[in-house]
Amino acid sequence: MVAVAVGLTGSAVIAADADHGAELAKRWCATCHVVDSDQKRASADVLPFATIARKPDFSPEKLAFFLLDRHPKMPNFPLSRAEAADIAAYVASFRN
Repeated sequence: MVAVAVGLTGSAVIAADADHGAELAKRWCATCHVVDSDQKRASADVLPFATIARKPDFSPEKLAFFLLDRHPKMPNFPLSRAEAADIAAYVASFRN
């Protein structure tokens, strides 16, 4: 019975990895977004991650869902759910 309960909740217990999200963001998002304070260049008309994180309606869950859905203004990156959650956790780290 315990094994079944652990199997059902195991994926929900795994937390998003903001450090991995930072690596992914530097690889895939930095062309357009400012993804860290050391970055010098990005597209002028695209919000930096820090600005996105400080929006009043920001939530990591909402961002992860957004990243998994196709959007015409963004390139289509084949993100897994875990990768989308990792990037969202990294963006959320800018709320401090």
